[in-house]
Amino acid sequence: KSLYTIRQPNRIIFGMNSTREFSFEKNSLIITSSGAKSRGWLDYLNIKDYEIFDSVEPNPSMETVEKILSEYDQSFSSVIGLGGGSSLDVAKFVANKLKIKKILIPTTFGSGSEVTRISVLQIDGKKTSFHSDDLLADISIIDPYFIKDAPFEIIKNSAIDACAQCTEAFDSRLANIYTKFLCEKAFDILEKALIDKTYENLAYGAMISGLGFGNSSTTLGHALSYVYSNEGISHGHALSFTTLIAHKFNNSKFYDRFKILVDNLNFKPIKLKQNLQNASKLIQTDRKHLDNNPKNVSDDDIVTLLKLINFKNI
Repeated sequence: KSLYTIRQPNRIIFGMNSTREFSFEKNSLIITSSGAKSRGWLDYLNIKDYEIFDSVEPNPSMETVEKILSEYDQSFSSVIGLGGGSSLDVAKFVANKLKIKKILIPTTFGSGSEVTRISVLQIDGKKTSFHSDDLLADISIIDPYFIKDAPFEIIKNSAIDACAQCTEAFDSRLANIYTKFLCEKAFDILEKALIDKTYENLAYGAMISGLGFGNSSTTLGHALSYVYSNEGISHGHALSFTTLIAHKFNNSKFYDRFKILVDNLNFKPIKLKQNLQNASKLIQTDRKHLDNNPKNVSDDDIVTLLKLINFKNI
């Protein structure tokens, strides 16, 4: 196969203070999380004439989307998603339902949501990913400014998420020469930024990772991670171990480098509370990730991998 389609936002604006210099339209709806005002994000945006919904929770649910749609019934010029992947995923979904312009501004640099056609929402307590060209941003603004006051816990969880995405996607069955180039370049940038502690460069690496994995797919590491997220473990924290064990299973060329990052960032071991056979059955339903994994994965394989994570034997 030598025919590929690349999908990305109509317009990507990148650079320090790019958000502050952007002219926002009047009558926008800002969708964000509860800390946006106290962190000074709204003052920094320099935006006038807007409504705000600032109650997006981590791992947001479809109920949050429905709450926004029922609370705000006036017509807006645009939806502005401001925050981490959770806020952006909700904003994309709401804007698509309202059929209005989507402007996405990440304040953490890991999800890549600002440049992908993916939105992840919880339905009945289970993380579900939606894939559609209608979820792509009209304008994506990537501004490293937001990283300067971020707690290190947020930085490391976001960064390992981006590292997991680009390294899994490099090995995906959907990968092509263009996505492999982006994914490898992204990991080089992210790895160097973490080792050198030049964290503002994580914004650049995460954006390129998003363009790479958003046009291929994440794989086994992500499929394994959601059962941990459902038990309250943050997404990046879960991926630090699930992607690592997936790289070992897939004989990925990134395994050793990824392991060094996980060790350096001091992620605490994770353990699944639920029955591993039940978890395996749930994981097997995630065909979007598993069908694109470079190796076929059986129920027994998944149970073995979960045991290795539980007993810290990676």
